[in-house]
Amino acid sequence: MSMESLSILPQITITRSLVSEKTRTRTLFKRTPPKFLELPRGPSESKYLFRRRLCLSNGNGEIRRIPHVLGDRDGVIIVDHGSRRKESNLMLNEFVAMFREKTGYPIVEPAHMELAEPSIRDAFVSCVQQGADRVIVSPFFLFPGRHWHQDIPSLAAEAAKEHPDVSYIVTAPLGLHVLLVDVVNDRIKHCLNHVAGDVDECAACAGTSKCRLY
Repeated sequence: MSMESLSILPQITITRSLVSEKTRTRTLFKRTPPKFLELPRGPSESKYLFRRRLCLSNGNGEIRRIPHVLGDRDGVIIVDHGSRRKESNLMLNEFVAMFREKTGYPIVEPAHMELAEPSIRDAFVSCVQQGADRVIVSPFFLFPGRHWHQDIPSLAAEAAKEHPDVSYIVTAPLGLHVLLVDVVNDRIKHCLNHVAGDVDECAACAGTSKCRLY
């Protein structure tokens, strides 16, 4: 059997099969979509699952780590400012529990930059004790002010001195992220609904009597 191909357009190729008289001649049309229309098919793998492939062979039989993928040897520290108000500090613990459950990362620890414990050093030690050989310090701050430029990097570097075999990184603060628009909008709507008597106080306002019209 012989094959002949005739290119009509850059996106369209007509393939014709020439077979014996006993077999019907069929004409098949195959359209090749432009590159920008080629989308992945089937279920996509969430970038937040720590069980994604962590290693690749380097061609010499050795295994190298993919630096941008979190694995079970990575520890994450969510660090906020810290407060003298106990309830505020406990909210970070709740967020860390939510983050751990949502992402599936096995090692996630809370830390307060100052005024409360655990400190960044405490959280760093906890990550290492759980088997982390790389620590990601994620500031739970809105914008990159002095704490992000100076204080948190300094405290993280000091904590890392005790673990020379462990690498670390201080990631960006929340910043201008489109999802924060939804968060702020949700807070506004919830507070207005609470003032109207339609819903209870949210976790941030609970027990403070602050969510009211003045």
